[in-house]
Amino acid sequence: MNICLFEKSQIDLPLSFDDERGAHILNVLHKKQGDDFTAGIIGGQSGVATITRIDETARQIFFEFKPTGDGKPLNPLKMIIGFPRPIQLKRLLRDIAALGISEVHLTGTELGEKSYMQSDLAQPEAAWKLLREGTVQAGSTHVPAVFVHTTLVETLGSLSQLVLSYVEGKGEQLICLDNVNPACPLGEVQFSADVPVIAAIGSERGWTDKERSLLEQSGFIRCGMGSRIMRTETAATVAGAIILNSMGVLK
Repeated sequence: MNICLFEKSQIDLPLSFDDERGAHILNVLHKKQGDDFTAGIIGGQSGVATITRIDETARQIFFEFKPTGDGKPLNPLKMIIGFPRPIQLKRLLRDIAALGISEVHLTGTELGEKSYMQSDLAQPEAAWKLLREGTVQAGSTHVPAVFVHTTLVETLGSLSQLVLSYVEGKGEQLICLDNVNPACPLGEVQFSADVPVIAAIGSERGWTDKERSLLEQSGFIRCGMGSRIMRTETAATVAGAIILNSMGVLK
């Protein structure tokens, strides 16, 4: 736990020994009265919390929070991701949150296994908790937004205004990962931190021709990352790193 995150309403309240954060502070970090730990407000500032008192009877940690930073704001990259296996989704959400992806749109696809969307992780609340874990790993306070869609058509509909802006030459740069006859390698595309990106990654069996056509009609450029077939979680993490590095935000 590289940062202890609190809701704004919690930052002035004592922390219970039984709380996961309290247990981590005492049993992993071995903090004592007068010691500091890294803390932050979800969606807000990060800073230093100083332990003012540890009440053994009440089993509470009292602390004072001093904001010192912006909490590492999210990067201008949104991702559309076809539902992978639930065990893969756990890793995927943590990793892309650690990269600082701003939004993730999980979607059912024509070739994707329909039962995956029945898992507990298909609920936005459960997915958000995993994104929060990745945010903590990154030492950030900003948790990516998460949306769950049944189909790619529904997903693009929810992003229709952004897609329309791109078609009109005003908005996001639209990228679709596909190792079937891609227009160009992803590594050759130039990205800028001034132009937000939406990157679409299919489920483990990839896109159908119908979905490819739909993406292309919406302005997405099909890009490849070589001929090797990757897991969805691997493809999403690698693509995110390539795009963010090209943007210059991984310095």
